[in-house]
Amino acid sequence: MTSSLRDLKVYTTYPHSCSYLQDQEATTLFVDPRQEVDQTLYSNLSVLGFRRSGSHIYRPHCTACNACIPARIPVKDFQPNRAQRRIMKRNRDLAVERTGDIRDDTAYGLYQRYINLRHADGDMYPPDRDQYESFLNDAWDCTHYYRFYDHQSLVAVAVVDVMLDGLSAIYTFFDPDLDKRSLGAYAILWQIEQARQMGLDHLYLGYWIKDCQKMAYKSGYKPLELYRGGRWARADSQE
Repeated sequence: MTSSLRDLKVYTTYPHSCSYLQDQEATTLFVDPRQEVDQTLYSNLSVLGFRRSGSHIYRPHCTACNACIPARIPVKDFQPNRAQRRIMKRNRDLAVERTGDIRDDTAYGLYQRYINLRHADGDMYPPDRDQYESFLNDAWDCTHYYRFYDHQSLVAVAVVDVMLDGLSAIYTFFDPDLDKRSLGAYAILWQIEQARQMGLDHLYLGYWIKDCQKMAYKSGYKPLELYRGGRWARADSQE
């Protein structure tokens, strides 16, 4: 089962407050929730700048703003800078385990602490277990859950979708008290290496927004490719 992109039904939301840019309105384009989705269709939509949240596939579609730009890392060309090499060295003692889900109390407890201490101003505050499981579910049997351990202590979880041409970094949450480890950055560096080992070409990072501080970190991974004007190109060639 793989539908043609031309046969897909898509809808738009009513304008709503933008989650990233203050005093801006946003409109979202989303694929018909009744549409059957498999890895091939999901991969094709990702190449066109779509993103997954729970079982929904969406893309920003704002009338007066085009600040949300799909971003991905061509993993074979990526070279860590000095700071990133230090982060990799600092976390090389962590053990990584892949599990089939993250519905257990330990994983959810880590998520709760992360949201409460790092994102109390965001859409996912206050943390809610139903929302957590809905947002991070394995929608189409292509989601991997990677747990990072310091000895027996769970310190980070990366939710990653496997597509035909790359990995998609869906969400990472981690121990907010371990600032020195830079676990968010390490999770991305680890996923870059994981994509390489799997023979995939890209790590999709979601949307890069130039004027949003929360998204600024994505420009630190070079080369970075951005999707604008219907094509992917290196960020430095589009600026």
